[in-house]
Amino acid sequence: MDDNLLRIFIAATTFAVVIQAGILVGLYLAVRKSTAKMEAMATEFKSKALPTMETAQSMLVELRPKIEAMTTNVSESSALVRNQLGRLDATLTDVLDRTRLQVIRADELLNRTMDRVEETSEVVHKTVVSPLRQVNGFMTAISTGVEVFFGQKRRQPKNGMGVPQDEMFI
Repeated sequence: MDDNLLRIFIAATTFAVVIQAGILVGLYLAVRKSTAKMEAMATEFKSKALPTMETAQSMLVELRPKIEAMTTNVSESSALVRNQLGRLDATLTDVLDRTRLQVIRADELLNRTMDRVEETSEVVHKTVVSPLRQVNGFMTAISTGVEVFFGQKRRQPKNGMGVPQDEMFI
């Protein structure tokens, strides 16, 4: 019985080793096929991508001085623009301050002028209009007195309707 069991065990081990050898051969063939495909893809990549990369690299080498010059120009231009904006800001601030001062001066001048016009109007009223009204009233009184004295004027109603409108104003 031991001899049979040993034969079965050796047969099973042999079968397992043969299966493992088959799997290893299959793996070898699959890796070889994959390697061939990868080499083909690497060759295709080299043939297509490397010239493009070389062209891009040569373009970068050619364009680098131009790009550096452009960045230098942009930097200088931005510095000039910044300086000009600073000067413009200072100028506009000065103009606004001067304009504000002139507006204040014009307002003060206008206020003084209006005050003087009012003062002049009061002086004219006191010196010219009031005496003229007094003289006009005095002349009206004399005229009325003379008319009454000579009997030329008739009595008018007391409700004020008899006073002509022209005599109310100068």
